[in-house]
Parts: sequence; structure tokens; C-alpha cells
Amino acid sequence: MVNSKQEQSSMSFLKRFLFLVFIASISCCDEVFAQTDVNSEKVFKFWTWITADEKRTNESFSEDFEKYSRNGIDAILINTYANPKLLERLVPLAKKNDLEVHAWMFTVNRPGDKIAEQHPEWYAVSRDGKSCFDDPPYVGYYKWMCPTRKESKAHILSLVEGLAKVEGVASVHLDYIRYSDIFLPISLLPKYDLKQETELPRYDFCYCDVCVSEFEKIHHKNPKDSENPSIDMEWKNFRLNKVKAIVDEAYDIVHANNKMLTAAVFPYPEMADHMVRQRWDKWNVDAVLPMIYHSFYNEEIDWIGYATGQGVSDLKGKETELHTGIYVPNMKPEELKSAMQAAKKNGAKGVALFDGPAITDEQWEIISSFKD
Repeated sequence: MVNSKQEQSSMSFLKRFLFLVFIASISCCDEVFAQTDVNSEKVFKFWTWITADEKRTNESFSEDFEKYSRNGIDAILINTYANPKLLERLVPLAKKNDLEVHAWMFTVNRPGDKIAEQHPEWYAVSRDGKSCFDDPPYVGYYKWMCPTRKESKAHILSLVEGLAKVEGVASVHLDYIRYSDIFLPISLLPKYDLKQETELPRYDFCYCDVCVSEFEKIHHKNPKDSENPSIDMEWKNFRLNKVKAIVDEAYDIVHANNKMLTAAVFPYPEMADHMVRQRWDKWNVDAVLPMIYHSFYNEEIDWIGYATGQGVSDLKGKETELHTGIYVPNMKPEELKSAMQAAKKNGAKGVALFDGPAITDEQWEIISSFKD
């Protein structure tokens, strides 16, 4: 009986102790979350894209990096043409100036890729039978690879892995992670003397033998036989999922190397889906930088806020961050300020400016003051 009372007393004490620990842990967690919320409101990140010429000296790169850092840039997205050696050289120079480094790479579009050029069969084929290898759409550097073919996909992912292994890199940044433009931004159409009111065969990809064969195995029909493939949702989703598969595997690769995955994408998911078969709200990716280049679409500054809000809404429930991409050439300083305000107001975690060398002294003043 005595033992039973002692046991009950001990159990009662243990329960009270555990209850107090539970209450304390809740209070502690509430404090941590409160601090996180406050901090997240204060942090608004500034990025810029740059392309590195390996012929430049370390001193000239350091001068640029110092200028970016001094004017409020937090992160630089460096295009080294997927060259990890050049990236290794630049990372320490950037970090000396407190800049976060992201390895920017052309992903499905691979102009000048010496390995890929040895394999013409790796390239995407249009509905009218033209290969990006020797007959690219729009411009000569549109050398789109087939995202379905195992060999071309493996080559792309090998480049991702090479960049992910570079010490000090924060993320691998995927650009051109999509198909070629089925619809160009409206302001670019006059340049090519084009009207794109429907999905034209010349700009509809990819109809290579591998894509057609794999699709037929799943859906028992040939997309080449369709009178209007633009309304074939299975065919559309097949291609959306081929891009997603590259992103998701890249995500696993970079995370295995303790890096993040980021991506430059079209303005918001529905628009990206329509224009380039890119549904980025369904990807495994840590951050997206939608290129909300209002002038490309003959839109006003406030459209930057609208497109930002659309993307943030589509990402709701996911951990993916959105940082708004802004095209700075020809923007007046007050327009740049309004663009950044619109992005922040509509939920962006930061802004990415294209591109570093194009930013004027007057624009730098706006960026610095906005940062403060």
C-alpha cells in the first residue's frame, strides 16, 4: 500500500513536471516564431544576374563585386557557361564582398555546348520536323535539347552536379528550364514579323521519335496525327512533366551537395504554362525568380505587382520563395522604385535585377535608398 502511494505520488509529480515542460516549450516556440516573423518582414533580398568572361582579371571582378555589395546587392547569379572551374575562381572574390553566389546555367537551351553538339539526336524537333540542332527557331542561339531523351537529360544533370559541387555556392540557378517559346512576348513579335494567334508548328516542340514513342506507349495515340495538338491535354502534360522531372532530379542532386535549387521562370505559372510549357508552381525548387519584364509584354509598372501576386498565390502552401525579376534597361529611377514597391507589396521576398552591368548610377541610388 505504501509503495502504491509512493508510486502515485511519483506519477503525479512526473505529470506536473511534464506539463510545465510542455508549457515552457510552447512559450519558447512562440517566441522563436515571433522573432522569425519579425525578421522575415525586415529582410528583402536584392539579387542581380551577371555573365562572367574568364579572360577578365580577378581585380576587375572584385571591383564589380565591391560595387554591387556597396549598393545593396545581397546575391549574384553568375553565368559561367556551366564551367565549375571559373565558378571556383569567382566564389572567394564574391564572398570577400559579402555576396551570396548562385551558379546560373542555361539548362534545356544549351548554345555552344561542345559535348551536346557531338550528338545531333539530342536536340528538340518541332512539329514541322525542324531540329534545333541545325534549324533553331527565332535566333541562332536557341539550341534546345530534348528533355525526354535519357542521354540529353543525363548531360544536363551532369552539369548541374558539377556546379553543385563547387564549395561556397548557395544554389544552382536553372535558366531556360522549359521548351522553346510557343508564344513570344507581345513586344517582340514585330522584331520577327510574326503573328502568333495559335500554336504554330514551327514553334511547337518536341516531336522527336523518342518523345512520340514514349507518349504513344502511355496514351496509345500519336500527337503527330492530331488535327489540333494544342488542345490535347495529355500531350501538353506529358511535356510539362518532362521539364518537371529535370527540375525534381536537379533538386535531389543539389540538396545532396548541401546546396539550394533556384530557377529563372516566366512571369506566373498560368502564363508560363501557356507560353513555354513551364508549370513552375508544381516543381521541387527552393526559390523562383520570375522574369516579370513588363516592357516585354507592353504592360505598365503595376503589372509587376499583379504578376508577383499571381505567383505568390499559386505557391501558397509550398516552401518555395518568390523573388521578382525586374528588367532595368530603359527604366527611369522612379519607375524602378515603383516596381520594387509593387513586388514587395504583393508578397515577393526580394527582387532580382537584370542585369548588373546595365544598372545606372541613378538606379543604384534608388536601390541603395530602398535597401536602407
